[in-house]
Amino acid sequence: MTHRTVKRLADAAAPEDLFHGQWQNRPTKLDDFKPYLHERWAEGCTNAWTLWEELKAHGYAGGYGTVRAYVRPFRGSAPTDARPPTPRTVTKWILTRPEALQESDRLKLKSVLVHCPELEALTRHFRGFAQILTQLQGNRLLEWITAVRADDLPSMRTFVNGLERDLDAVIAGLTLPWNSGIVEGHVNRIKMIKRQMYGRAGFNLLRKRVLLAG
Repeated sequence: MTHRTVKRLADAAAPEDLFHGQWQNRPTKLDDFKPYLHERWAEGCTNAWTLWEELKAHGYAGGYGTVRAYVRPFRGSAPTDARPPTPRTVTKWILTRPEALQESDRLKLKSVLVHCPELEALTRHFRGFAQILTQLQGNRLLEWITAVRADDLPSMRTFVNGLERDLDAVIAGLTLPWNSGIVEGHVNRIKMIKRQMYGRAGFNLLRKRVLLAG
């Protein structure tokens, strides 16, 4: 052992100061979970054991010592990014298919939902309705409505009230493969032609324009 090596070992303030050379910047199991650690630290969770337990619940398979060593430099210093995500960002995460979210964004969204039960319930109901809509599972609508009414979400209850005013038609629309999209398209086209004339022409001209445009 050379004099330089002995001095480096003696001057080290922490074990991490000894990791140099081929071991530096090597990929670890913790890499995918670092954004979550920063997020939780910014929220005030500074207990390494608690953070390790949370990471294990998210699928982290590494040891407690790795987590403790990573967050040690955070103590006594300002968080790298203490700003919470904006409402627009959280909305984007919620509206994105879960399987299409990046792992870091998924962890950040989960951290937000843990601290806001109302938003967690809203996200659950939104994704449930999206599944009913995209997979034509209208038979699940009544069950979904019951679940929504069990939570204190005024905006969702207003939406449910609107669905129940024409429930049979809504269930049919969420079950059958047919829809009125073509009819709505023709109505929209006629309205556009009518607006182009600014109300200055009568029905006969409108009729001719509609027939010629078809």
